[in-house]
Amino acid sequence: MSDSRRAFPRKDDLLPTVVPNNNHEAEPLFFGLTRKQLSLIILVVQNSTLVLLMRYSRIVQKVGQPMYIASTAVFLAELLKIIACLVVMRYQQPSWQHFVGFIRTELLGRPRETLKMLIPSGLYALQNNLLYVALSNLEAATFQVTYQMKILSTAIFSVVLLKRTLQRDKWVALVMLMIGVTLVQSQSMASSATPPSIPPQQQPGTVDDAEHLLADELTEDDMGNILVTQSPFIGLIAVITSCISSGFAGCYFEKILKTSETSMWVRNIQLGISGAFFSLVGMLAYDMQPIREGGLLQGYDGLTWIVVVNQALGGLLVAIVVKFADNILKGFATSLSIIVSGVISFYLFNFQPTLTFMTGACIVMVSSYLYGVDFMKRLVPVKPH
Repeated sequence: MSDSRRAFPRKDDLLPTVVPNNNHEAEPLFFGLTRKQLSLIILVVQNSTLVLLMRYSRIVQKVGQPMYIASTAVFLAELLKIIACLVVMRYQQPSWQHFVGFIRTELLGRPRETLKMLIPSGLYALQNNLLYVALSNLEAATFQVTYQMKILSTAIFSVVLLKRTLQRDKWVALVMLMIGVTLVQSQSMASSATPPSIPPQQQPGTVDDAEHLLADELTEDDMGNILVTQSPFIGLIAVITSCISSGFAGCYFEKILKTSETSMWVRNIQLGISGAFFSLVGMLAYDMQPIREGGLLQGYDGLTWIVVVNQALGGLLVAIVVKFADNILKGFATSLSIIVSGVISFYLFNFQPTLTFMTGACIVMVSSYLYGVDFMKRLVPVKPH
């Protein structure tokens, strides 16, 4: 790719939109994989690892190390997202001079365009904080299934905001989705009715071993407090609110993208700037005292940074990858992610799914797939976020 092709970003820098029009999907990439196959793997890995690692980082705590503050992780993720977009934009420009000029023109010279991002960025900041709340109170597999309710909220807001029309089979799929999520949540609500008890013997190889590092130095009350503080009801409310926020913000953002020729990368920087502002306000408003006492990066370790980077770059990565695939593949990847999360949760988190849970999860996976069939013919491709 020559630098001259990237000299006029207003026309040519929409890389995720341009690439899929090339007829190279059948060409093998790494290890003989096609773009669609590679896209499927990336989507499954990203969806699964984000949920599992975030869940693990919120319930596993080293002895003597404080839990990291979720609002600081959201703020740092927004900063990393801005940096990543700037790196891509620099790559698209032939020189630093062109890059600086582009920043002055597209970002600093158009403050009104940044102001348009206030609504979706505020909602995304709320959503990202709620994800930490949800995964602090729900099993990874339960969260993964329940979070598919964002399909319903996105569909409703696409009808209201984007004036789209969904055919009957899509509404049937959405009804199935609600039934499946209800069945899945019934297990969490049932388990919350009875306070969890400490098992008489920790099973080797489960997360309980990691949660209770140096268990001999902890009292039984200390270990019990870790379990009792999890509230499936709070987790459910957090997921539902996050889904509503995601659906509205996504449709609003898509509407802005469709009515403007501005680069997706510029829009994501504008979104990141506004999101970082809202995240900073929330961080200072609710967590100022613990930050003063322990510092911004208290409780951070290697796993925490992996979660932050995954959250920062995951959305951008998925937005690009989906352009090489389609929404049917994305729905299939979602189904595989649910299965992967369930299997790993069984071995790593000692998660015990009931027949009701498995039935609900299957219904959710089927409904997600049915909703994605012929999706590209009726709706615009999935929005980046």
